[in-house]
Amino acid sequence: MTPPVIREKSRYEIILAGAGGQGLILSAIILGEAAIREGKKVVQTQSYGIATRGGLSEAEVIIDSEEIVFQQVRNPDIILAMTEGTFEKFCDLARTGTLIFYDETFLEERKGNNLCGLPFTRSARNLGQGGSANLIALGAIVARTGVVRMESLVHVVTETFPVGTIEVNIKALRLGESLIAEHKD
Repeated sequence: MTPPVIREKSRYEIILAGAGGQGLILSAIILGEAAIREGKKVVQTQSYGIATRGGLSEAEVIIDSEEIVFQQVRNPDIILAMTEGTFEKFCDLARTGTLIFYDETFLEERKGNNLCGLPFTRSARNLGQGGSANLIALGAIVARTGVVRMESLVHVVTETFPVGTIEVNIKALRLGESLIAEHKD
């Protein structure tokens, strides 16, 4: 089932979770910077295990039109779960209305409201950029939720990555956007 589109909110609480080395902290920074460029207030925090690559990695982003007083996610609107462990950690929140995106490259398909499984890593490999699953997921999240404008993300990616990689990273964002278009019922 296609999850509902979340729009017209003044505050979003987002968690990006998976394994170290998947680029989730970078994705959170890019998302936060895009929101700042749209005139919004942003807080971005991160945590990761001792063994950064492969250990638990989690980034939180709060985007609000007003000042952000409490700087930790309490009621997530959106979660990205890139591993089975992170999906299991957050899956019960789907029942409370949290929209959960998960990488069906590694996780079995789940049925239920507020769940959106897409092949982020498989799509990155097919693109020839195995490390761009994070950007594909970010493009999908933005396309589904409208938390920021896609053009804002593209602008930040253009300024974040080296010249030789900008085009493929924008292509990854757009691939996430197209996965959402294909996923709609």
